[in-house]
Amino acid sequence: MDNIWQSYINGLLVTIGLIMAIGAQNAFVLAQSLRREHHIPVAALCVVCDFLLIGLGVFGLAKLLAESPLLMQIARWGGAAFLIWYGLQALLRSVRPQALHSGQASRRPLGKVLLATLAVTLLNPHVYLDTVLLIGSLGAQQPEPGAYTAGAASASLGWFALLALGGAWLAPWLARPLTWRLIDLGVALMMFAIAAQLIVGKTAIT
Repeated sequence: MDNIWQSYINGLLVTIGLIMAIGAQNAFVLAQSLRREHHIPVAALCVVCDFLLIGLGVFGLAKLLAESPLLMQIARWGGAAFLIWYGLQALLRSVRPQALHSGQASRRPLGKVLLATLAVTLLNPHVYLDTVLLIGSLGAQQPEPGAYTAGAASASLGWFALLALGGAWLAPWLARPLTWRLIDLGVALMMFAIAAQLIVGKTAIT
């Protein structure tokens, strides 16, 4: 029983330490929450993806990706291309007044938003470096890998629930045009910065 709880706590703490870092996925979920645009399904999908990736990492995929430079290069350049594209979209929104008001902005279909969520999650190499390789490799060494995976999934669930529900609660106070402009500019800069890190190879594990 002690090993189960220790593994659970290890998974919880390791994942909290990594998942709270500002990144493309967090920025996307927060932006959806502020717009109240399918933010609950978006957060739920992120949690499901995290759970699956952590499980795959803990139970064997970490070794596979670490030994395949080709797969990591595909993830690197594909992720950089997507982040640049998404950053440009955010930059364009920041200069279009009609896109700055949540009440007036057109609401995209759920399917389209979920596809964008999958893209920002699965085309971001940080997800594989952190979630699969780092969290997964640490979990593979735990006395109770299943409990570790459950702890990591709990951290993901709590964090994305906070982003989704907290952002929606703040939306009435954050619906001013200037605030939306700054949010989109911040998202764009973040996407470009992460893409630049991928291009120059700053995401390699040392």
